[in-house]
Amino acid sequence: MDFEALHSANFKLLDDTVGDWTSMLTKLQALKKDAHDGLHKKALTADWAGDNAVISREFVGKTAGEFGDAVVQATSIRDIMLDTRDELKAQQRLLKDAIERGRGKNLTVTVSGGGFTVSENPDKKAPNGQSDVNALRDELQGILNTATEIDNSAATALKALVDLTDHGFSDAKYGDRDSAVNAVKEAEKLAALAKKKTRDLTPEEFDALNAGLKKYSGDPIFAEHFATTLGTQGTLDFWAGMNDLRETHKLRDRFDQMDDLQKNLSLTLATATQADSPEMSRWKYDMINAGDQPISKNSTTQGFQVMSNLMRWGNFDDQFLKDYGTKLIETEKKASDNGRHVPIVWQRMGMDPWLNRTGTDTGSDPMTGFLAALSNNPDAATDFFSADFVTKDEDHDFEEDADGNGKNEKRSLTVFDYLFEERDWPHDTNDKGKDSTEGRNNLAMALEAATTGHPAGQMPTEETPPHNKDQAELMQKIVASVSDDPERLTKHSYMSDSIGQITSEYLPDINRAMSDDSRGNTDKLFPIGGTPAVMEHSDVTRLLVTLGQDPKANAAIEVGQAAYMGSLMDYHLNPNTPEDARYPQSPQNTIEEISRRSAEIGGTLAVGRQEAIVGPAAKEAKDFADSVAQQKNAWSGAISTGIGVGVSFIATPVGGAVASGVSSTVSSMVLEHIFQQSETDVLKDAGKDAGKLWEDSKEKNIEMSQLAAEQAAKAHGLPYADQVADWAKYGSDNGFSDASDNARHMADDLETEIQPG
Repeated sequence: MDFEALHSANFKLLDDTVGDWTSMLTKLQALKKDAHDGLHKKALTADWAGDNAVISREFVGKTAGEFGDAVVQATSIRDIMLDTRDELKAQQRLLKDAIERGRGKNLTVTVSGGGFTVSENPDKKAPNGQSDVNALRDELQGILNTATEIDNSAATALKALVDLTDHGFSDAKYGDRDSAVNAVKEAEKLAALAKKKTRDLTPEEFDALNAGLKKYSGDPIFAEHFATTLGTQGTLDFWAGMNDLRETHKLRDRFDQMDDLQKNLSLTLATATQADSPEMSRWKYDMINAGDQPISKNSTTQGFQVMSNLMRWGNFDDQFLKDYGTKLIETEKKASDNGRHVPIVWQRMGMDPWLNRTGTDTGSDPMTGFLAALSNNPDAATDFFSADFVTKDEDHDFEEDADGNGKNEKRSLTVFDYLFEERDWPHDTNDKGKDSTEGRNNLAMALEAATTGHPAGQMPTEETPPHNKDQAELMQKIVASVSDDPERLTKHSYMSDSIGQITSEYLPDINRAMSDDSRGNTDKLFPIGGTPAVMEHSDVTRLLVTLGQDPKANAAIEVGQAAYMGSLMDYHLNPNTPEDARYPQSPQNTIEEISRRSAEIGGTLAVGRQEAIVGPAAKEAKDFADSVAQQKNAWSGAISTGIGVGVSFIATPVGGAVASGVSSTVSSMVLEHIFQQSETDVLKDAGKDAGKLWEDSKEKNIEMSQLAAEQAAKAHGLPYADQVADWAKYGSDNGFSDASDNARHMADDLETEIQPG
């Protein structure tokens, strides 16, 4: 910035711009409030039907969110401009004050060609002569330098902020110019450290890099600038170098912090991929293309093996994950005979194979880290598993099953089919030298995200959209696949908790499937928003018996069904439920049918629990009681969450049918009863008598349905409140008989012994 520009600057235009942005903010904030309080809240309670329950509702939610992002981005732009204006005004005042003080010392400032000179008055010398001249000159130049830095850095910050999004708005929030500029400077400083040869990196520099990435990993400007400054090859070289023992002798004392560095780098890169700047788009494109290439001339390690280990944390961009997964699958098909054999390309690497520093696995199989990324990104996960792996036009020699039945026919194969059924997962170990379970466990978690619409390990909320067509079809595939070969879970029991959570969020669909009613009114008894998952009764029974053998999966479904049943009782006993949405049977038949289906689910789980305790696995009854008790924390905040839209919508068992304020109260009381029973059971010396196990399960299910019916009838002041407990017991008795009969006929091969008592 030249002297005259600052000295004579008229800040009216900048004042007006700040004022305009402030006025715009006021309007945007009003639009945000209208969108959130009006549009979005109405969308959550509107009576959507069919695809609208998924597409329109989700679109409205995202549109409302854009208004919020617009406010954030506009606020950041206004605040940066406001801060810049005030700082430039301050520099102008300093400049004029310095000139005035110079006059008092008989000094004159002359402007020419954008520059300036300081001289003494011809007729009157400065008190300290040339020393005063030099001091004023240096002071003025310092002010100009500061003003120039303010002006340039403001331009850099604003450009970086706007470049974060190619369309829409960014949620990046910066309160002033300094914070945005500092993000750029820190990114450049830390990228320079990461570019150093690993052997030259000192422990202190390692600490600075690790701490910096942790502090700024969620900062959009920092993350984008760090990733693009480091570059694709720089990212791969850095992490590969950090895991080369020949290069890290200086960092021996930091080995126990490598997992933190891996996490912080992963979170940073995840944030960076959300940016739509041209530089970041190029980074993503280059990273995908580098996936199937050795990272250097002297290495067999490929790009996918390095990058997938930097994807285990954070929410990566949807499209990046889709493109990355497509290329990863294509690479695996080419390298492993369409997936029939162990993917040799992903075998262990050279000096130190621990590209994953968490200790769960070596990191040599890139599918493991990539699936962890998908578990945090539901939309990308759904698309990935729904994609074709082998089409009908491709030849593929499928393996025979355990009974020698051929599967060599030409058929369509999705990515789900390949990963869940066909893939020969490479043998891997953890840092204890034991077989690693991380690959398939991450597969189960990615499936959880793909089928439920929320990240794995979380509970659904009112923002979680109802299941769409791809999610429902994927659920159908899971159920059919486990039914076809239950050992896909029982041999890998660590997968069952995720599959159990998935099942708990499809309980309306499962209740329908177990009703065996294709022509009646089951759709009104168990209303579903979005796309229903259509499953065979026998497949559902076999799934529940299989999952019933795992304490965590058993608890997830048992607790979910209890909450769902409580909401259903309230929904169908509520006098305000519209007539056209009501199950067209008497209250007695309604309660009996709800109780019957719920008890069949409970009884089928009990069959699995019996098998786990009295069968070869010989698990402890206490483990099942413990798992139910532990579910209390997960459900404590979920019961009051309404995932219903109107009175005819049930998306998941968490919110159930949200027809009135008592719905959550009924479910909460039922669950509290279950939790109290479980905590009591933990203290008992539970035996391994199958008949006793069955009897206890039956009693608990009867009590649960009776309590739900009683509380719902009482809440609505119904005249038959003193009869509902008998109706619920009758339905539950029949449901447990159904469970026993159906398990015997549909899942007899899964049981060592069934003693219904």
